[in-house]
Amino acid sequence: MKKVEIIKSSREYTEIIGLNKARRSPYFSIYTRKNNEDSNRYGISIPKKTGTAVVRNKVKRRIKNILDNNKKTIQKGWDYVIIVKKGILALTYLEIEKELLKLIRNIGD
Repeated sequence: MKKVEIIKSSREYTEIIGLNKARRSPYFSIYTRKNNEDSNRYGISIPKKTGTAVVRNKVKRRIKNILDNNKKTIQKGWDYVIIVKKGILALTYLEIEKELLKLIRNIGD
């Protein structure tokens, strides 16, 4: 994932979450905002109660990998803030991918 595709400022996180346009599942909450660009931007947040820094970084790397591998199937022109819930640790990589893509593909509807 390129640096231009990452939302870094906490102000932007707050703005996107404040719009309250979200899709939720037992494992993710995905907040969205339409941007006027030809690419998507992502912010990934994992609470400390999920596990140690090593565990949180592993989950974050997996999510970034899923987003990179499925870039062509995801609708362009959106900012996403992905908040991971604690139950994610019970899932395999394929289950995480299936759950995340199901939520993201329903965004434009």
